[in-house]
Amino acid sequence: MKKTIIGILVCMFAFQVSAQKRNLDGTVAATPTTLNPGVVELPAPRMEGGMPLMEVLAKRATTRAFNPEELPLEELSNLLWAANGVNRKETGKRTAPSARNAQEIDIYVSMSNGLFFYDPVRNTLECVLKDDIRAKISDQKFFKDASIVLVFVGNYGKMEGFSKEAQEFYSATDVGYVSQNVYLYCAQADLATVVCGSFDKEFLNKVLKIKNGKVLLVQPVGRMR
Repeated sequence: MKKTIIGILVCMFAFQVSAQKRNLDGTVAATPTTLNPGVVELPAPRMEGGMPLMEVLAKRATTRAFNPEELPLEELSNLLWAANGVNRKETGKRTAPSARNAQEIDIYVSMSNGLFFYDPVRNTLECVLKDDIRAKISDQKFFKDASIVLVFVGNYGKMEGFSKEAQEFYSATDVGYVSQNVYLYCAQADLATVVCGSFDKEFLNKVLKIKNGKVLLVQPVGRMR
């Protein structure tokens, strides 16, 4: 039976669970190996098949009209893996490049049943907030209709040895690769998407409790209307 995001009931102890797994200032906390009630284990992403690259590039487009339909977990897993998942398990390297392999772009997923942190190593979603904040991220009306809104954070805590200027420059560059990966996946999966630099930065910084980094871009994704 088709599983949908709306069926995930994992936010009873959302913020406490997430704090145990990952500190929001960029440091990683020690964690148990057993998944807890605040973590959703995603299906393994499908890495074969799909549309030929040249056809995907021909279809790549920005769309601001969404059908408010939930995405299945399988689709969400594929999308997040394409965005910045681990594609070489032996090295832990990603589908998107990053300066000095800092892997500083964190992805949060806002949807109808909460806000989640994507852990690409474990291929999980960690619930950090049980509220639907899609309409609060931006005053642009299509945000509330998108199945999900991806929030891309430059996590400077992962960029030791970089100057402040370099942190800002390279994170701004690297987030573009991640966003384009999302665009290309959406093109081959007949999904609508648009990357946005106009959003409520103060609100997101407060919600995510960011101390060493910044929200760089947001990207709604959903079914085409």
